[in-house]
Amino acid sequence: MKERSVHKTVRGKRAIDGAGVHLVRVIGYRTVKDFDPFLMLDAFDSTNPDDYIAGFPFHPHRGIETVTYLVKGSMEHQDSLGNKGVIVDGSCQWMTAGSGIMHQEMPQASEHMLGLQLWINLPAKNKMATPKYRDLTSENIPAVQENGAVVRVLSGTYKDTPGAMQADYVQASYFDIELEPNAGLSVNTRAGETVFFYIMTGSTSVAGAEQLAAKQAVLLDDGDVVHFKAGAEGARLMLLMGAPLKEPVAWGGPIVMNTDDELRTASFELENNTFIKERGA
Repeated sequence: MKERSVHKTVRGKRAIDGAGVHLVRVIGYRTVKDFDPFLMLDAFDSTNPDDYIAGFPFHPHRGIETVTYLVKGSMEHQDSLGNKGVIVDGSCQWMTAGSGIMHQEMPQASEHMLGLQLWINLPAKNKMATPKYRDLTSENIPAVQENGAVVRVLSGTYKDTPGAMQADYVQASYFDIELEPNAGLSVNTRAGETVFFYIMTGSTSVAGAEQLAAKQAVLLDDGDVVHFKAGAEGARLMLLMGAPLKEPVAWGGPIVMNTDDELRTASFELENNTFIKERGA
């Protein structure tokens, strides 16, 4: 089996989004080609509620899936389909925006806000799919315990354990991996897929290379397996895998389509109140 090694690392840049939320945009517009089908990854890590309490008031999305996962913290949400709830420690909101949705996410003051929001591109044929919402609670996310490791399987399958969900369009795998100090873990990957991980805390090495520090995304070369080895303080990392779409990307704020004409259509519909195709009861 061919072992995956480090292709590139990305630290991202500090940014302010929503109504004034401080975050780190780890991957984004400039990394689309390398990380395809993953469009954006925002990281939250703060013990100061002033950094995030303003939240993300109602805004539109089309053509993507948004995945919000909190390791720690609390975030209220609601959308134009009538869904509402609270994401708490170890829980995830997986939303297919599809043809169009309005939603808001409002972080609540907590001791520590620690988590990620991931955007996954939708194939051209599914850009206008019916919007859908999934609530993955910590109790429903399988946790596989091995020697010195815990793998929480949000989506996809880890060894023989299916995740809390299987994606409808891009068959993305999302694993939350916690490694004890100096622990090792091997994860099989499908050749040809884009595979990267974000180091939340601690440090890890792959393919026997030097240790990689926290707060960076690591894109891997192609292969069939990745071998992790945690540093002396252990590691918490999020592993993402999915087949690239290899389609043109036209990105306009919260809307990601394939052509500029499609972006103009979305803008026109927003102005004329025809953007939302599906509404809740």
